[in-house]
Amino acid sequence: VRLVASGGDSVQPGGALTLTCTASGFALDDYAVGWFRQTPGKEREGISCLSENSDATYYRDSVKGRFTTSRGNGKNTVSLHLNSLKPEDPAIYFCATHISDYLCSHFSASDVGLWGQGTQVTVAS
Repeated sequence: VRLVASGGDSVQPGGALTLTCTASGFALDDYAVGWFRQTPGKEREGISCLSENSDATYYRDSVKGRFTTSRGNGKNTVSLHLNSLKPEDPAIYFCATHISDYLCSHFSASDVGLWGQGTQVTVAS
């Protein structure tokens, strides 16, 4: 059972990036999936959630309208599309699953059953 986040890169302000969370050993489609990010010295912050049955998405205000999350149509993946990147967006981004819809939709890092390793996003001119 494993979760891997990938796709991090360095982009210019206003640029776009797609992060991918890939699961192995279980069906990611059966679970809610959250994306979190963390900068040095700060707590891990939940920024998006895709509900277990994919009928709802939730976004923290700081990324609403710029980031979208979606499933990978049979690829056992969930993506986070980052658009209009800002100087405050750089962080290590993590995906997480095996979490209840309630906690996921409230961007809680509590009781996360499985974390992916982080992928670095940098925004620089």
